[in-house]
Amino acid sequence: MNQHEKLNYVEFAAINLAATKSFFSTVFSWEFVDYGPEYTAFSNQGLDGGFYRADMCTVASNGGALLVFYSNDIKATLAKVEEHGGEIVKPIFDFPGGCRFHFKEPSGNEFAVWSENS
Repeated sequence: MNQHEKLNYVEFAAINLAATKSFFSTVFSWEFVDYGPEYTAFSNQGLDGGFYRADMCTVASNGGALLVFYSNDIKATLAKVEEHGGEIVKPIFDFPGGCRFHFKEPSGNEFAVWSENS
């Protein structure tokens, strides 16, 4: 249900839509709906959104928003990310309340995964 003045949708550029879809489908079990050859959408992932075909990406070091996944088993999630083409840009590190790592998916967008346990 849409909530008044709450975040509802996020969009990312994707250099390679097919590789990005394959990565998120395999690693995080996302399902996509294509809207033509240049846009694909996902839903029921905590925040709905989509990827549009463009020769750019978002990374935190350039001021891009960082979306963070939660994992019950951060080491298993890291292994899946690496196995399926994700690039680890910050290995697991501790912070007050837990630990996390950062990765880039095949189109170069940066995400992070956090957990209470390392």
